[in-house]
Parts: sequence; C-alpha cells; structure tokens
Amino acid sequence: MNSVTRVVTPFTAQSAAADVLAGVDLTGRRAVVTGGSSGIGIETARALAGAGAAVTLAVRSLDAGERAADDVIGSTGNKQVLVAPLDLTDRASVAEFVAAWDGPLHILVNNAGVMATPETHTPEGWELQFATNHLGHFALAVGLRRALAAEGARIVSVSSAGHLLSPVVFEDIHFRRRPYDPWTAYGQSKTANILFAVEASRRWADDGITANALMPGSIRTNLQRHVSEQDLEEARGRVGVVQQKTPVQGAATSALLAGSPLLDGVAGRYFEDCNEAAPNQPGTGTGVAPYALDAEAAGLLWTVSHSTLAL
Repeated sequence: MNSVTRVVTPFTAQSAAADVLAGVDLTGRRAVVTGGSSGIGIETARALAGAGAAVTLAVRSLDAGERAADDVIGSTGNKQVLVAPLDLTDRASVAEFVAAWDGPLHILVNNAGVMATPETHTPEGWELQFATNHLGHFALAVGLRRALAAEGARIVSVSSAGHLLSPVVFEDIHFRRRPYDPWTAYGQSKTANILFAVEASRRWADDGITANALMPGSIRTNLQRHVSEQDLEEARGRVGVVQQKTPVQGAATSALLAGSPLLDGVAGRYFEDCNEAAPNQPGTGTGVAPYALDAEAAGLLWTVSHSTLAL
C-alpha cells in the first residue's frame, strides 16, 4: 500500500466492534488484550473472540478477569478465552507473563492504561502514567517479539486524542525537575504509544510484524477513575471537542486494527473513528500531531525505553 495514501474504510465513529469484524474468521489466531476485564478492553476481546480468535485477558485482578472471561464466553460461545495476571508497572510481572507464553502470538492489543493520576512514581522513580501506558507495554512487546514474529502479527497501541496535550519531553520524562501536571503527563504517555507503533513497525518489518496506534474516542470507563467531570471538561478545553462513544463503539477501531483484512500490510499509522487520522488542526481535538509520527523521536524513544528498562 502506498505510504502516502490515507487508509479509509467503510466504517465510522458509530460502528461497533462486532461490525468491523463481521464476516472475518480469526479461527486459529491467538490474541492478548491488556486491561481486558472492563471498558473497551473487554469489548475488544469480545469482538476478537466472536470472530473465532483465542483471547487471553492480561489483567491486574484475576477475579475481574475471570468475570470478564465468563461474560465474553457467554456472549460469543467461544470457550477459548483465558485470563493471565499482568501488572504493567511491575517488571517481574511482565517478565513472568512473557516467560509463561508458549507458541505464536498473532495479535497484541496494548489497551490497559491510566489517566490523569495524582503525581505518583514507581519504586524505580518512573512517572506512573508513562510507566504504565508506555514502558510496561514496551517491555511486554519486546519480550513477546519472538512469539509475534513466528507467523507475523499485529500490534495495536491504544493511544488517545490526549496525545495532543504533549510530545514526549525527553529532557524530563519523569517530572523530576518540571512541575507535575496530570494531563501533560498523560499526553506524553499517549504520544509515546504512537511513537512506539511507528518504531516497532520499522524495526520489526522483516519479522512481518505491523503496529498501529489509535484514538478510541471519549468513553466513560474505569480509565477515568481519577478524573472528575470538571477535570474532563478542563482536558476538553485544552484538546478540543472529542467524539463521545459507547464502549462497543470505542472498541471498534481497536478491533479493526487487530483483525480486519482491510489493514493487511498497514503499519506505523494513527487511526480514529475506524479510519486513518488526518493531521491535527489546532483546537479540533481530532487528527494526529506531527511530533507523534516523527521518525527521529520514535527512534529516540525506543533507545531511551530500552535503556530505562535495562532490556
């Protein structure tokens, strides 16, 4: 596909996750969805399972994961829905998940995340949102690379229009010198999600691995547990108007990138409303910032992440 041609599909902001995979057969494909116990995570898992994929919900709470798995099995009839523990802020937990994985992996949906948390640092001194939303998923994907490369695979990186709030500030990623702002921290972590897709697609192209990022839409889920309505209004004021969606609509773009043949060979791009996003126009709350697709920044983020995690 011509790299300058914007990807357009028949689907829209109103499409549901099941719609984009209608008629798609994912039998024999294995998928991992992080944060798959609620919100758009469970709806992404449901769409993939409904298309026949074997889906592992990678979750912090096994109880919540088991309830979600039972829900997905009940609604799809697909019994190949498993649960595995994963805490993205705990390097040992990520390593254990990777070590326990056996065989190929065809779809990795990096969906879990936190939003606008109070200032918090991990024991290593990493800012929590960057550690959860980017570093944990980076370590997971790097750890699973061989499984992903076994038969070619897709990585789906769930970003946000929040990336418009900040580039990755390499001079002080973890807010050790600059004043902490929860939305700026969230924004740079979401920019990192896009840059990861850009660089993973470049580095792993020979393995047949493609990676794309997306904006699901604005959906009220557990993601906003630290955020009041007033906080959300403030963020909308800074970003611009953002499409409001239900969880099944919010999961549609993730499901599309994960399983639709319309995305065969597409890599390193950012999508919203089931189509590739155009460049952002300031104040609109839509589109992608140029800094989020910048190849030099993507390469630097990869180097910094690798060094930070001592991989």
